[in-house]
Amino acid sequence: MAVPKRKMSRANTRTRRSSWKADLTGLDNIKVAGREVRIPRRLAKAYKKGLLDVEA
Repeated sequence: MAVPKRKMSRANTRTRRSSWKADLTGLDNIKVAGREVRIPRRLAKAYKKGLLDVEA
């Protein structure tokens, strides 16, 4: 495991931590049961096959 040789300043630590953010999931518009819905791209095929239900 890497061990720092010097203490990292509070400002540098907070700057580094603040840049670690999760990205929003990209949504796609698809037609399911005659209406258009926005769902995550990785689930589009499952919705089209009917494996997942679209909530009202």
